[in-house]
Amino acid sequence: MKRIFEIDPWKVVTHEFKPEEKRLQESMTSIGNEYMGMRGMFEETYSGDTHKGIYLGGVWYPDKTRVGWWKNGYPEYFGKVINAVDFTKVDIKLNGSSVDLAKDEFSDFELALDMKKGILNRSFIVEKDGQKFRLNFERFVSVAQKELYASKITVENLNDTEANVEIKSYIDADVFNEDANYDEKFWNVLAQNVAETHMSLTAQTIPNNFGTPQFTTEMLADHVTDLRPMAAETTEKSVVNIFAGQVAAGQTVAFEKRVIVVTSRDYDTQEALTQATQTLSQKQAEKSFEELKTEQAAGWAKRWEKADVEISGNAESQQGIRFNLFQLFSTYYGDDARLNIGPKGFTGEKYGGATYWDTEAFAVPLYLALADESVTKNLLKYRYDQLAGAYHNAQQQGLKGALYPMVTFNGIECHNEWEITFEEIHRNGTIAYAIYNYTRYTGDEEYATHNGFDVLVGIARFWADRVHYSKRKGQYMIHGVTGPNEYENNVNNNWYTNMLAKWCLNYANEIADKVSAEKLAQLDLGEAERQKWHEIADNMYLPEDQELGIFVQHDTFLDKDLTPVKDLPEGQLPLNQNWSWDKILRSPYIKQADVLQGIYYFVEDFTPEQKEKNFDFYEPLTVHESSLSPSIHSVLAADLHKEDKAFEMYSRTARLDLDNYNNDTEDGLHITSMTGSWLAIVQGFAGMRVIDGELEFAPFLPKEWDGYKFRINFRGRLLSIEVDKTGSKIELLKGEPLKIKLNGEETELTVK
Repeated sequence: MKRIFEIDPWKVVTHEFKPEEKRLQESMTSIGNEYMGMRGMFEETYSGDTHKGIYLGGVWYPDKTRVGWWKNGYPEYFGKVINAVDFTKVDIKLNGSSVDLAKDEFSDFELALDMKKGILNRSFIVEKDGQKFRLNFERFVSVAQKELYASKITVENLNDTEANVEIKSYIDADVFNEDANYDEKFWNVLAQNVAETHMSLTAQTIPNNFGTPQFTTEMLADHVTDLRPMAAETTEKSVVNIFAGQVAAGQTVAFEKRVIVVTSRDYDTQEALTQATQTLSQKQAEKSFEELKTEQAAGWAKRWEKADVEISGNAESQQGIRFNLFQLFSTYYGDDARLNIGPKGFTGEKYGGATYWDTEAFAVPLYLALADESVTKNLLKYRYDQLAGAYHNAQQQGLKGALYPMVTFNGIECHNEWEITFEEIHRNGTIAYAIYNYTRYTGDEEYATHNGFDVLVGIARFWADRVHYSKRKGQYMIHGVTGPNEYENNVNNNWYTNMLAKWCLNYANEIADKVSAEKLAQLDLGEAERQKWHEIADNMYLPEDQELGIFVQHDTFLDKDLTPVKDLPEGQLPLNQNWSWDKILRSPYIKQADVLQGIYYFVEDFTPEQKEKNFDFYEPLTVHESSLSPSIHSVLAADLHKEDKAFEMYSRTARLDLDNYNNDTEDGLHITSMTGSWLAIVQGFAGMRVIDGELEFAPFLPKEWDGYKFRINFRGRLLSIEVDKTGSKIELLKGEPLKIKLNGEETELTVK
């Protein structure tokens, strides 16, 4: 655990700059608007260690899969997000010397991410040859005009004499990825244009041999400044505008850089890209920087009005939930059905910027409650549109049906670690679960009985082929899998995987009863195949230990040395940074909820005794070294009235990155797991459930808080839920009257 930012309910702020923590600071101050985003790196020259990263939604590259031992069925490429052309770059010279905080003497440093308005601010006083200057930086990516990046730099001369200020502004395609094979670079420049106060550059991703699209981007920068335009230059990979002037003693000079960014995802030709940048640039030029900032603040205000969770009496908890919601909505707000939610969002390159099962498992419940139903429908449509790729993935393994990828940009599996890619097949069940979750929450069965049914049938056919029948036990089994606990690979009969396969087969049959005869015929789904699904589901082997009263994680789990985590010698955690992989695989330690993930999905289907015995057995063996783990344990602990444990796990998921719990936040934030803090409050502390179409709450107030309040959408209604030391209050703010249960008591809500 490492806390380098101050506690503030609406800001991520520090007054210290430590070069050794710069990458961590960069991750924590990332900004985005779904269309694009960037780490909190410095705009100006910095010669020390840094991870500069700018990423564009849906822009990626298929890097060749490199493995020592090729296995049949391996994906041909590993998809990765690529560092975009750098349009933020500037070089600030004061009396001829570049500002560089890796070398310069400076004071009064402040770095502050304003989460309320979506604006990143930085300021400091720098000393150059005995003279002092105050520099202030503001920047944001606009939620009002998605293609717009806007920044403003002010330089104040704190001296008694005049000073020379020069600013070079770049659009630079000479960028690299941290994880590139052999320092490969990914952009070829197609066109450059420079004038006195503006410049543009068009670049295309380098060719690939896998038939995936090349992406073209065009960036046009306009400058508004008190400085005089001095020169405009081009190099092989960049365009540059240079501005300079004299600043009198005690005076301030301002420099604005506004960049329009467009990509070939939205425009078919290079000519269309150019036309778009010019049109959009003219639009932003009609407004002052203050007007653009006002639009930005207003856009975020609308988001916070719907989604804010107010916590009284605990500023750490308040900052945590707001930070997570801010970064989630900076990554995805449902405006583009072609996009999804990468585990790192726009904050780093780890996990390749691709889509994982995290979205369906953890993000869908949040977006169902905090956004319009269309947002979740877009997430479901994303998977429907990639159904052909899922069939391809299964065929690569010689299997029938559809296998949704572990990692993807386009539906084709593009991850190259066999034990994860082709053994962690439980993600297929979560794709189906998201359809169920949407249907249960909204009451809308149309998707499940139409396009969603195509997905369910593909998944059911996969499970029906992937199981095998054990004559010895007279049951169906699934061998050679990896469960959610990735600290065990290639196990047999992972309870969670088998349970989800059984549920998927039953759910597909349940929906089949509701679809039209034409739909069944279209998918060639007959009674014999459906009966086979029933037979497999009815005879699925689910490992269980009657004496312990638990579901067994997999066939040989109980043969391990089941020493709890608390009894490990000091200094062993995190295991993934201290133990060999061999030692981890042989250990009983659980990276994230596995059996408990399945209980969380269907929490109302298990008895209190089943939930408690499994929680008490598995939680002490869990190291929570996946960012996805604490929230599930928090919700289940709350369900079991283990309020201290629920709050402990909430604090961990809410402040996972703010306090760098897993010692890896410098690589980027854990975006998809940020849903966990909201899940812990709403499904955990407030006990929200949808059972048989009815909304239920069973709230409690953590003793560390004075109260909490949030809003949710539910079936055309807007509700406010408030919990404090006097009790719980639920109000219907919009919509038709609604019957709910509060602490088991039926009540009807009407708008007052």
